[in-house]
Amino acid sequence: MAHSRTARKNARKNERRRLATRAVLAAARTQVKRVRADLERKDAAALGPDLARAQKLLDKAAKTRRIHPNKAARLKSRLARAAARVATA
Repeated sequence: MAHSRTARKNARKNERRRLATRAVLAAARTQVKRVRADLERKDAAALGPDLARAQKLLDKAAKTRRIHPNKAARLKSRLARAAARVATA
Protein backbone atom coordinates (compact mmCIF):
# COMPACT_ATOMS: atom_id res chain seq x y z
CA MET A 1 0.00 0.00 0.00
CA ALA A 2 1.18 3.51 -0.77
CA HIS A 3 2.43 5.47 2.23
CA SER A 4 3.13 9.01 1.10
CA ARG A 5 0.44 11.45 0.08
CA THR A 6 1.65 11.65 -3.51
CA ALA A 7 1.90 7.87 -3.78
CA ARG A 8 -1.71 7.54 -2.62
CA LYS A 9 -2.80 10.15 -5.14
CA ASN A 10 -0.89 8.39 -7.92
CA ALA A 11 -2.54 5.11 -6.95
CA ARG A 12 -5.98 6.74 -7.26
CA LYS A 13 -5.06 8.26 -10.63
CA ASN A 14 -3.70 4.95 -11.90
CA GLU A 15 -6.89 3.15 -10.93
CA ARG A 16 -9.08 5.73 -12.70
CA ARG A 17 -6.91 5.48 -15.81
CA ARG A 18 -6.94 1.67 -15.70
CA LEU A 19 -10.74 1.60 -15.57
CA ALA A 20 -11.04 4.16 -18.37
CA THR A 21 -8.65 2.17 -20.55
CA ARG A 22 -10.58 -1.04 -19.87
CA ALA A 23 -13.84 0.64 -20.87
CA VAL A 24 -12.41 2.01 -24.12
CA LEU A 25 -10.83 -1.31 -25.10
CA ALA A 26 -13.93 -3.31 -24.18
CA ALA A 27 -16.11 -1.04 -26.32
CA ALA A 28 -13.74 -1.33 -29.28
CA ARG A 29 -13.47 -5.12 -28.97
CA THR A 30 -17.24 -5.51 -28.70
CA GLN A 31 -17.80 -3.42 -31.81
CA VAL A 32 -15.18 -5.39 -33.77
CA LYS A 33 -16.97 -8.60 -32.73
CA ARG A 34 -20.26 -7.15 -33.99
CA VAL A 35 -18.69 -6.37 -37.35
CA ARG A 36 -17.28 -9.89 -37.57
CA ALA A 37 -20.71 -11.32 -36.73
CA ASP A 38 -22.25 -9.17 -39.49
CA LEU A 39 -19.59 -10.47 -41.88
CA GLU A 40 -20.40 -14.09 -41.01
CA ARG A 41 -24.11 -13.47 -41.53
CA LYS A 42 -23.33 -11.49 -44.71
CA ASP A 43 -25.64 -8.78 -43.36
CA ALA A 44 -24.71 -5.82 -45.57
CA ALA A 45 -27.40 -3.57 -44.07
CA ALA A 46 -26.04 -3.81 -40.53
CA LEU A 47 -22.43 -3.95 -41.65
CA GLY A 48 -22.12 -0.30 -42.74
CA PRO A 49 -23.01 1.43 -39.46
CA ASP A 50 -21.26 -1.21 -37.36
CA LEU A 51 -18.05 -0.89 -39.40
CA ALA A 52 -18.09 2.91 -39.15
CA ARG A 53 -18.53 2.74 -35.37
CA ALA A 54 -15.75 0.18 -35.03
CA GLN A 55 -13.38 2.35 -37.05
CA LYS A 56 -14.26 5.37 -34.92
CA LEU A 57 -13.66 3.51 -31.65
CA LEU A 58 -10.36 2.09 -32.90
CA ASP A 59 -9.21 5.55 -33.97
CA LYS A 60 -10.08 6.99 -30.57
CA ALA A 61 -8.24 4.20 -28.76
CA ALA A 62 -5.18 4.72 -30.97
CA LYS A 63 -5.25 8.49 -30.58
CA THR A 64 -5.01 8.17 -26.80
CA ARG A 65 -2.39 5.37 -27.22
CA ARG A 66 -4.57 2.80 -25.49
CA ILE A 67 -3.72 0.55 -28.43
CA HIS A 68 -0.86 0.97 -30.86
CA PRO A 69 -1.85 3.08 -33.88
CA ASN A 70 -0.55 0.43 -36.26
CA LYS A 71 -2.77 -2.18 -34.63
CA ALA A 72 -5.79 0.07 -35.07
CA ALA A 73 -4.88 0.62 -38.73
CA ARG A 74 -4.39 -3.10 -39.27
CA LEU A 75 -7.75 -4.00 -37.72
CA LYS A 76 -9.55 -1.28 -39.67
CA SER A 77 -7.96 -2.41 -42.92
CA ARG A 78 -8.84 -6.05 -42.41
CA LEU A 79 -12.43 -5.27 -41.47
CA ALA A 80 -12.84 -2.92 -44.44
CA ARG A 81 -11.44 -5.50 -46.87
CA ALA A 82 -13.75 -8.18 -45.51
CA ALA A 83 -16.70 -5.79 -45.75
CA ALA A 84 -15.83 -5.01 -49.36
CA ARG A 85 -15.80 -8.72 -50.15
CA VAL A 86 -19.26 -9.12 -48.62
CA ALA A 87 -20.58 -6.07 -50.47
CA THR A 88 -19.43 -7.35 -53.86
CA ALA A 89 -20.64 -10.91 -53.27
